[in-house]
Amino acid sequence: MEKIAFIGTGVMGKSMAGHLLEGGYSLTVYNRTKAKAEDLIRQEAQWADTPGQAASGADIVISIVGYPRDVEEVYLAPGGIVDSAKKGAVLIDMTTSSPALAGKIAEKAREKGLYSLDAPVSGGDTGAKNAALSIMVGGDEDSFNKILPVFQRMGKNIVFQGGPGSGQHCKMSNQIVIASTMMAVAEALCYGLKAGLNPRTMLKSIESGAAGSWTLSNLVPRMLDGNVNPGFYVKHFIKDMGIALDSARELGLKLPGLEKAEQLYQTLAAMDRGALEQAARAAAELDSTKAMTPASFSGEARNGGDLGTQAIYLLYAAGRV
Repeated sequence: MEKIAFIGTGVMGKSMAGHLLEGGYSLTVYNRTKAKAEDLIRQEAQWADTPGQAASGADIVISIVGYPRDVEEVYLAPGGIVDSAKKGAVLIDMTTSSPALAGKIAEKAREKGLYSLDAPVSGGDTGAKNAALSIMVGGDEDSFNKILPVFQRMGKNIVFQGGPGSGQHCKMSNQIVIASTMMAVAEALCYGLKAGLNPRTMLKSIESGAAGSWTLSNLVPRMLDGNVNPGFYVKHFIKDMGIALDSARELGLKLPGLEKAEQLYQTLAAMDRGALEQAARAAAELDSTKAMTPASFSGEARNGGDLGTQAIYLLYAAGRV
């Protein structure tokens, strides 16, 4: 079986890499914080001290890191993945990143005799844990067909979209839908609470009708349970919306719904711990049925950017919209 290097073992990457180990692949891992890779190392993954070292002997290199600047660094910095990977290797960036950067990496890879795919994912931490991610792929189609079994260890809905950058453009479309959906869900929840409805029985009615969505079924229950921990960080969602808005401007397209969502999430990210706790109290006061569990915050949550995207309802409850 192919030797795989996996770069980035955070909330998503840890589960994704684990599925590859379970599939029998030889895996070398790298993460900026080694502690986040320890579970994989205990499962017999090999550790590398740099992305380039991880890539050097691999047939396939997979990355899922934080921001486009991180992608550019691990791939294109001197001694990075493109410099170090062996000829014929397939490079797969699964970070949600810039379509233009995906094209740049593909060009540099081709010059070195490498193949490149941009393959961002959707489904959050739950999809990663259950190997049920949607994977949107752009780049070299022959390489996609060759390594499809690797994708199938991590996801269910795996679709080739076209040339370099196409996977990232598809993910931008996905994030545009999610942005407006998150606003709508938060508005519906707060409206129901203000009207005196039990939010749990309200959810039973609307999630199976025309308004049904993955967000309603998976994230609203977290809201109702007071769970605002990150399956997907607010700060990373803001990054995604920024990429989508930049790409839309390059295409000559205006997206007012996305602009509003980005503005609201920026407001949420700027809220400090005290403001968040005040918003949680406001949400609890809205719930006359006492069916919701008040939101609580982990010690790692310094501000709203450290929360999960479902925390947007707190902004509405606090009247900060």
